[in-house]
Amino acid sequence: MRRIRCAVYTRKSSEEGLEQDFNSLHAQREACEAYITSQKQEGWEILPDHYDDGGISGGHLTRPALQRLMQAVDEKRVDQIVVYKIDRLTRSLADFAKLVDRLDAAETSFVSVTQSFNTATSMGRLTLNMLLSFAQFEREVTSERIRDKIAASKRKGMWMGGHVPLGYRADGRTLKIDETEAPTIQALYDLYRKLGSVRKVKDRADALGLRTRRRERSGARVSGGIPFDRGHLHHILSNPIYAGRIRHKGQVYDGQHPAIIDPQAWDRVQELLQNGAAISRGSRKKTITSPLAGKLFDETGDRLTPSHSRKNGKRLRYYVSRRVIAGGCEQHPDAWRLPAEQVEGVLTKLVGRHLGRPDAVTSMTQGLSAAEIKATAEKLTKCISSADCLNLIERVHLRPGAMRIQLDPQALTTQLECLSGQINASELTIEAPFQMRRRGVELKLHLGDPPQEVDKTLVRNIAKGRRWLAMIIDGKSFPEIAEVENVSTRRVQGIAGLALLAPDILDAITLGEQPGGLTTDYLIKTRFSAVWSEQRTQFAAL
Repeated sequence: MRRIRCAVYTRKSSEEGLEQDFNSLHAQREACEAYITSQKQEGWEILPDHYDDGGISGGHLTRPALQRLMQAVDEKRVDQIVVYKIDRLTRSLADFAKLVDRLDAAETSFVSVTQSFNTATSMGRLTLNMLLSFAQFEREVTSERIRDKIAASKRKGMWMGGHVPLGYRADGRTLKIDETEAPTIQALYDLYRKLGSVRKVKDRADALGLRTRRRERSGARVSGGIPFDRGHLHHILSNPIYAGRIRHKGQVYDGQHPAIIDPQAWDRVQELLQNGAAISRGSRKKTITSPLAGKLFDETGDRLTPSHSRKNGKRLRYYVSRRVIAGGCEQHPDAWRLPAEQVEGVLTKLVGRHLGRPDAVTSMTQGLSAAEIKATAEKLTKCISSADCLNLIERVHLRPGAMRIQLDPQALTTQLECLSGQINASELTIEAPFQMRRRGVELKLHLGDPPQEVDKTLVRNIAKGRRWLAMIIDGKSFPEIAEVENVSTRRVQGIAGLALLAPDILDAITLGEQPGGLTTDYLIKTRFSAVWSEQRTQFAAL
């Protein structure tokens, strides 16, 4: 059996925590030693020398321990370098290429114990070729680490910096109320509750002399201290920070800072804002409303809010997940963007079908006489024919492939002119399957169970990806394949990645049984994991 001498390399960017008895370097080495021990049957053995760089960035190679390690490699005293993660070795594309050249010259390889990456194997070599888009990899690793830390902190209600909102002052990882500015915030909320219009609030705020925060900047420059504009007012009125909450990526968490506005009062203001947003700012002669405003919710609990765009002079209405408005479609490819008229038509049809059943009145009401049942049935028929069905909806829960509609018992009571106790609440829920069709960022709903339909485009792209992957294994580079296939290098990288899908997922795709959102565009944009178990978890949520 060939003896494989393994050197463990560890690194930590900052000096924080290095004084502890058991720090990050120890944890990395412990994991690497355990991995080497697991490969003992393959002839792997641990070299006694320690190569630890504490408090040194991975953006350069001028690291003492790394220099000693590479000297040992050049002298052929090391057969395998073992690291906890690839970015512990280097985070620079140019440096990565240099290290690989030196390792190849010394017939030495390296392995990451937390990533399937071993240059001693053919699969490791394939992974190496794919990771030579390392600049993107480096940026993503860093940004993900920062985003995860911020997300975890905000879930705990911590203030993570940035622009300090009017009415508060920064106080470490939280906020404290600025007693001189808080009355301005309270006055704005009081005005909106009384006037119900941002435009009227602005006029009144100007008359009262309310102003934005005045800031003194370098060079004796002064900013702020000016009247509020309508956009700034809307931002203040819709900011959950004033209710003692923290917003992050469309989700709202309880904050650690005190509230300026009572949370219940803040929620009432949001309802007023939502209702106001349902009215178009367009023609005075014709008011276009969004009857489902505040009633649609996706599978994450995110509310769909009315939105619109213009195309060829025509106004197009939509219902859009709120997280799209905050972060954009690219950050939230799973978000919903439904054409308003189409989804309103689908829901009108479903509610009308439910209310139009022969036994609808007898099943939805109780304690009515025969004459009252007949009169109520006539009122129900009139309601359906007058297209007032959407006014009877209280809430709609959307999830891929199915929706649940909850009718409003109070609205139904008013429409049928009966007593609230005569409505059978158990008959006010409608469950309905539907088929989703995505066109870019826009979704369309089609009633009925979705038939098994093979995504021929995805199947063709997977076949193409497997062919391109075979070419990569044979030594072709991405640019060379792109030139032969007359496509961009980026397209080759994206399509080749489809060959890494798990076998059971490939089988589902060929049978048309994959989730509706699992398309070529989704797979390329989301940069799905190459680990099969992680793929199954990720795609199960579609």
